Amino acid sequence: MRAVTIADGDLLWADHPDPVPGDLELLVAVRAAGLNAADLLQRRGAYPAPAGSPPDIPGLELAGEVVAAGSRVTRFAVGDRVMALAGGGGQAELAVVDERVAMAVPATWDWVAAGGFCEGFCTAFDALFRQCRLQLGERVLVTGAAGGVGCATLQLAAAAGALPVASARHASTHRSLEALGARLAALPDEALASGPFDVAVELVGAASFPGALQALRPGGRVAVVGVGSGATVSLDLLGLMQRRASVSGATLRARSLDEKGTVVAGVQRSVLPLAEAGRIRVPVAAAVPMAEAAAAYEQFARGGKLGKIVLVRDP
Repeated sequence: MRAVTIADGDLLWADHPDPVPGDLELLVAVRAAGLNAADLLQRRGAYPAPAGSPPDIPGLELAGEVVAAGSRVTRFAVGDRVMALAGGGGQAELAVVDERVAMAVPATWDWVAAGGFCEGFCTAFDALFRQCRLQLGERVLVTGAAGGVGCATLQLAAAAGALPVASARHASTHRSLEALGARLAALPDEALASGPFDVAVELVGAASFPGALQALRPGGRVAVVGVGSGATVSLDLLGLMQRRASVSGATLRARSLDEKGTVVAGVQRSVLPLAEAGRIRVPVAAAVPMAEAAAAYEQFARGGKLGKIVLVRDP
């Protein structure tokens, strides 16, 4: 097979041996694979793949057809259309994924939408409902809202009856963010001024976190899931105490398959019906052939996009 391959910081479209599925794994002919910030970090050598994932093939999410299944697989069969999380290796013609982190592709979705779904929506679901315990009617701040996770977070918060506010540096994205469910989409300072908030989903990192924490109402919760602007802040513990605030943080990639499977099961149960009813979507900024991955990575790094950049395999 061929795959996007990291070689001394460069991206090549190179040959690799075909992967072989284990007992609980699916071999998937990949049709599309979303691009995420973690892939850019891995390219720079700052985010190595977890054990068991290809060290030089990026890709944390994918969609395609099952072409083989392990002896203990029970949920899927050859020919099924699936989308899945991966520890890496998704940006390739073939990939193996554990059936616990795979979901059926909604019948009305094309490969591009399916390829850009899993990482963003699983991260958003985990942040909102598992970490922050979002409730009906609560006000939610989403920083860096124009990215894939941000767009997913806005839609899930709105679908749950919450009141999301989108913070985004590029005013050109604001109208589209409001179409995704934001009650207000604004520049960061304006978004913060519209507080207080019950929940903040922090997707920017050090440059944004202090303001998000200060904008919480008493008893508010922050989930930190992105640190693109830096990972180190000075924390006012007295302010945290006075607000009775709680701060959590998590990534999906490093979790065990059982933990990821729990998140995927929740998404399958609560989010896929919204997809099948047309109530959520995957905004796509660009679909780029896998063989031209370097151009897609450059577009991602420039910023200013709305939604996902998805790598697609030639027919």
